[in-house]
Amino acid sequence: MEKKLGRSFFDQPTLTVAQKLLGKYLVHQIGKKKLIAQIIETEAYVGFDDKASHASFGKTKRCWPMYEQGGIAYIYLIYGVYWMFNIVTEKKGIPGAVLIRAVEPQREIEKLKRIGSGPGKLCRWLKIDNRFNGEDLTKSKKLFVINGGKKVKASQVVRTKRIGVDYAGQWAEKPWRFYLKNNPFVSRK
Repeated sequence: MEKKLGRSFFDQPTLTVAQKLLGKYLVHQIGKKKLIAQIIETEAYVGFDDKASHASFGKTKRCWPMYEQGGIAYIYLIYGVYWMFNIVTEKKGIPGAVLIRAVEPQREIEKLKRIGSGPGKLCRWLKIDNRFNGEDLTKSKKLFVINGGKKVKASQVVRTKRIGVDYAGQWAEKPWRFYLKNNPFVSRK
């Protein structure tokens, strides 16, 4: 198995990490079972001023992981139903995170069910919930990210505005959502 991505990968600017995560693999080791999925869609939340980011309200009980060092998991519940899995970026004290919006499972049966095509669906399938909030993905033996082996070319990446953040005014229009072109697991085109 390839080596886990280290701290230096996640300690980069959020927009850089959001794009570089495309093509990487998210791994959840559950006992002897290993769930593996390629990251194919991400969304960036950048700094204190980004009105779509939880960090725009300051450091709270909910968003404290965003202020930690890059590579920490930030997980929260929306609508009282769906867990959202984010990976913290930037240096400690600078709030930034990348929402993993969609993944492509690596087993055919899981691909047929489209279980990774949305942030809530992928958390349900990968069994990611608030138990992992604050988990250091660079050190964890249960949840981590590895390289994919092949490099994603810039021509393969689509950049669009973020989804579901209309309340954020001009910040909703930022083209900070990235996905792999023509991938059937993208949550929305």
